[in-house]
Amino acid sequence: MKNAVLAASGSLLMPAYLACNNVRGAIDPATGKRLFFDISLAEWSLHRAIFSGKMTNLDFPLTAKKDYGITAVEYVNQFFKDKAKDKKYLADLKMRCDDNGVRSVLIMCDGEGYLGDADAAKRQQAVENHYKWVEAAQYLGCFSIRVNAGGQGTAEQVSDHAADGLRRLTTFARDYGQNVIVENHGGYSSNGKWLAGVMQKVNMKECGILPDFGNFCVRREKEDDWGSPCAEQYDRYLGTQEFMPYAKDVSAKAHDFNEKGECIETDYRRMLKIMRDAGYKGYIGIEYEGDKLSEPDGIRATLALLQKVGAELS
Repeated sequence: MKNAVLAASGSLLMPAYLACNNVRGAIDPATGKRLFFDISLAEWSLHRAIFSGKMTNLDFPLTAKKDYGITAVEYVNQFFKDKAKDKKYLADLKMRCDDNGVRSVLIMCDGEGYLGDADAAKRQQAVENHYKWVEAAQYLGCFSIRVNAGGQGTAEQVSDHAADGLRRLTTFARDYGQNVIVENHGGYSSNGKWLAGVMQKVNMKECGILPDFGNFCVRREKEDDWGSPCAEQYDRYLGTQEFMPYAKDVSAKAHDFNEKGECIETDYRRMLKIMRDAGYKGYIGIEYEGDKLSEPDGIRATLALLQKVGAELS
């Protein structure tokens, strides 16, 4: 019966109910082949639905499994910003995961201050602001929180300050069994050599990187304006290669697809080959951010592409 379901799930628009197996790699439904990586769903893929009130953070785990067949989820803290210490809320969220066989992978944390702030007191406050998310992540069964390594000053100054902030936060997080992972999220952090250099300065196995396929803009036309056009782009494939020795999770960003179902802005085969060759076997989180497809169709298109290319390379 399982094989029949796998064989019948060829359409991009059909939920792949058996797409993920969190034991050892996801499964390509077209071939039944086990992939070299697992698949998770980043909550930002559904940010329009959440912002519009069509669904909530509590709905996310069941939506991931029921609609897309994905049994691992990555939360975004802004969707439950005031709930980090709300034990009743977290217990409800955890129960919904446990009842439906969904694993909580990580919490993406924004808006808690600059871990690379030039002001030592503000930097320490940013570190402490993340403590509640470390505790929430442990309670939910996650293995990491995702943070940013922003700051002010020259590349070397921010590198030193970010390494200090990350080291302090990671020292706290490791007592909770959590990793602290930095995403390439614009500015210095989107420079592969720079962020790899920060990791070398921190030099803690619990501190790593979350490579994002699409965030390699190191300078925008308007500083501090995320929507401003990119003025300087770092090579995404070189950057990903530089990140992989420290990768503890990966974000498969996608905006648009061609008629063959290939991602227009990123060569998924090239990216996944970089990961396979680096020996990566962890989660790759789907993060659809486009507007030409609906959020559900964009998620399914990204899932189908990961499954297809993953099967070719596994």
